[in-house]
Amino acid sequence: MNNAVQVKRTIESVKEFPGLGQKIKEAREKDERTLTQICRQCGLSRSYWYQLEAEDLRSAATEDVIRKIETVLGVDLGVSFEVENAH
Repeated sequence: MNNAVQVKRTIESVKEFPGLGQKIKEAREKDERTLTQICRQCGLSRSYWYQLEAEDLRSAATEDVIRKIETVLGVDLGVSFEVENAH
């Protein structure tokens, strides 16, 4: 029997998305639900949501948070970590 310990490497990548807070705010304002309902579905606090919209976070938002917001609001916020090809 060949047992081994598997080790996973996680690469952290931080990228800035100017205007993302405004996109989140606009998507929220188009939605009929209250902020409380949206936050509950995203698993976020209202204060954190307002920090996101104001682009005033103490640390980077995780990609998971952005994907949850996109799913709950049914929008694509344009957040991608893919390398863009220059033509």
